[in-house]
Amino acid sequence: MDIKTVCAGLLTFGEASGYEIKKLFEDGTFSGVYDASFGSIYPALTRLAEEGHVLCRAEEQQGRPDKKVYSLTPKGRAHFIAELSRGIQPDKVRSEFAIATIFAHLLPRAVIAAYIDQQIEEHRAALARLDLAECDPSSAMTNLRFAIGFGRVQLNAAIDYLESHRGMLEASAVPPDDEAVAVSGVKHA
Repeated sequence: MDIKTVCAGLLTFGEASGYEIKKLFEDGTFSGVYDASFGSIYPALTRLAEEGHVLCRAEEQQGRPDKKVYSLTPKGRAHFIAELSRGIQPDKVRSEFAIATIFAHLLPRAVIAAYIDQQIEEHRAALARLDLAECDPSSAMTNLRFAIGFGRVQLNAAIDYLESHRGMLEASAVPPDDEAVAVSGVKHA
């Protein structure tokens, strides 16, 4: 699903600025589900406005430029529902951690352990963000509770797997005597 469609979907919950939409991707309901930058959000909102799918109004702010606040039009809502109903593509995963695990046999044990610890901490932080999202009044909606619960199950399963199977990956590490070779690529005599 493209960013334009996702932005339209976010506006079904109510009006928002580009900054507020970005915060939903970073810390809110969409954290860990969809990655979007200001460089993709603002052009998407501009295109939605040009197509008549959103309205944009300026909201005055003291000592700062006016804030643009976007709201979904009935045409935009109908278009979003049509796009959402067309079907979904398989999830695409981009994980540097997964790539590092594939090549773990080339890394020192301490590096592998640090990557596993980092991954566990990132998952715990994501769980904490889900806890905050669940406290949001809009999370009373059954569909949002489902999505938050689904995310929580995935994160807890990943943490459990990492904690109980980390030894498997750490055992594949470069033996301590070969760590210098692993890092430099040169074996000293």
